[in-house]
Amino acid sequence: MKMNRKIMAVGTAAIASAAMCGASLLTGITPIASAASSVVTIPYPADNLATLDPIDWSGNILVDQGTLFEGLYGYNTKNQIVPKIATKAVPSAGGRVWTIYMRHNAKWSNGQPVTAEDFYYAWMRLLAPNDSNGAIWSGVTNNILNGYAYHAGSVPASKVGIKVINNYELQVTLSGVTNIKGLLVLSASMPLYPPSVERHPSNWFMPQNFVGDGPYVVSKFIPNGELVLTRNPHYVGGPGYNVGNVQQINLIPGPTVAVEDYLANKLDAAGIGSASDYKYSVAHFKGQIHKTPAAQISGLNWDHSTMASPLNNQLVREAIAMAINRRPIVNPVLFNMVGLTDVFSYPGFPTYKLEHNPYNFNVAAARKLLAKAGYPNGRGVPQLYIYTQTTTNSPPSVLMGEALAQELKSNLNLNFKIEPTNATQFGAMNWGGLTAGVKPGFVIGSEIINWDQTLQWPLQADQWVTTGFSGTVGSQAYRQYAGTNWYFSAYDPRDVKLWGSPTNRNMGISYSQWQPIIASAKQDIAYLNAWTAKQPALYRAALNPPGSVPYATQLAQFEASYKAAKTNAAKNAAWVAFWKWVGTYANGAGGASMGLNAQVYIDQHEPALEANMRMWEAEESNTGSSQTAAQLSAEMGNAMIQSGYMIPLNYGENIYLEKPNLNGVMGNPWAWGNFYQLQYMNLK
Repeated sequence: MKMNRKIMAVGTAAIASAAMCGASLLTGITPIASAASSVVTIPYPADNLATLDPIDWSGNILVDQGTLFEGLYGYNTKNQIVPKIATKAVPSAGGRVWTIYMRHNAKWSNGQPVTAEDFYYAWMRLLAPNDSNGAIWSGVTNNILNGYAYHAGSVPASKVGIKVINNYELQVTLSGVTNIKGLLVLSASMPLYPPSVERHPSNWFMPQNFVGDGPYVVSKFIPNGELVLTRNPHYVGGPGYNVGNVQQINLIPGPTVAVEDYLANKLDAAGIGSASDYKYSVAHFKGQIHKTPAAQISGLNWDHSTMASPLNNQLVREAIAMAINRRPIVNPVLFNMVGLTDVFSYPGFPTYKLEHNPYNFNVAAARKLLAKAGYPNGRGVPQLYIYTQTTTNSPPSVLMGEALAQELKSNLNLNFKIEPTNATQFGAMNWGGLTAGVKPGFVIGSEIINWDQTLQWPLQADQWVTTGFSGTVGSQAYRQYAGTNWYFSAYDPRDVKLWGSPTNRNMGISYSQWQPIIASAKQDIAYLNAWTAKQPALYRAALNPPGSVPYATQLAQFEASYKAAKTNAAKNAAWVAFWKWVGTYANGAGGASMGLNAQVYIDQHEPALEANMRMWEAEESNTGSSQTAAQLSAEMGNAMIQSGYMIPLNYGENIYLEKPNLNGVMGNPWAWGNFYQLQYMNLK
């Protein structure tokens, strides 16, 4: 019931880059160009592909979206989102209702027309209460009004925000303002052919039962093994988005020696993941090597240590940012297998031209800043740390850490110790908030997104501030107050001191015991209402979405619950619920749920960086405009760069080999990596 200002990314799990420095034995292998053929063989990123059902989130996402199935929107050959079966999607109600108009000529592989009912069927199947494993968060269903409530069985299907207007018109009502085009491209948003799924509910995706609307159909599938695709004779593509000419695509589980298999003509395309493979390929097959940017940014990021250190001084962080030379890290340290960037973006990404880094490499200026901060030539700065992944998990992480430590020692006389860290702790430092026991320093962060959606355009430049809740940046005093919410085991002791403990079953029995917390709630409500009224219009809309219950009404409801309670146990339970609305308590997920009291403190004391980041993120979630979303994402990236808390260094690249007679192979820029959008391949 409380206002939640924490815009959380659901299910968005970040995936680390592939190891680049493994060894490969390529000596003595003679490359032979494959003969022209209508068949292409490529590796598949998963070796445990047990199903092709888009209801599941697994490696099949790469083949379901665009190749076996065609959705309302999809990716073109430049990784841009374009209409596929849709002709247009028109937002209304401020971006909460979308009406989608469809082409009339799209066909299933049996020749039947693709209709709005097929999308409705697939989406409602994913939301169905009887399926507890469906990846609702991996498509448009994550944002549909009452989708989760229907999945939980608390509302009927008629309340779900999906409506078939006619055979070629679909209306989607969302739980909040969202630009849904980036969600409509995903596998979980694909249509299904209802008769086939109903007749064969457990194996409709096997060749003998498969009916798809994409450019290819399944002709052979061995679960956890080979997958063979052949052309769909009834496929009708949208204007300007025709597929390639390959007649058959053989997909094999990801090989351990992809480049060797490519050289032995077992593969027509192969990803390059190790430095040794890359060096060999550069020397022997320059014309067959391709590079495309990946939506992955690596950088040097403040590690959220709760300990006092010189890094609390922004001048020190700025000096460090100016003392880093990125170019030698890109090459030779990382063997030119990444691209150079000083912003949270890369060439071609929507925010690239909107972001700027004021800290150009300038050792002399960096030394002056350090001296101005009170640490001339690094004197007085204690041992600092750079946390990396282990060599086993990511050799590039360790190499980057070592190179940065050498540069900062040489340029600023600062001593950094490299700390390889196990995956669990590294994940908490990289994608979480404050972490007890972490020593002052930085972490070699790696940010990557699962798909292209406006809410992910900051490329996680916002996560260091907005992950969890307040207290992850700012002064030591502010972080000690707000940050302690990460550590108490049950109820915030400061609130317990004010009103009593929810563990006391005798509390809340008399109305007089309610008075202290009621008084606090009224003060908080008055402040929060006044504070909200001063915010920009877009932020106000995000803070109070349609259907929000005013604070005063909620307070009255809590008081009514006391009066309606017939037993002491019921009165205590009502008081505990009220306490949790006003106070702060551990939520069992490594953090805390903040009540009105904590929100007031945060609003009064949070640093401008944190306040602005939260506002921009909330505004971005409340706009359907791609142009506005790009500007807000750039604001977030620029703010983190200028604060010195996050120092972007390079962007990931898909590097792969492609046979001379083949083109149109697409490296997947999102979290899964490998190849995707297989429908665009062409053989000469």
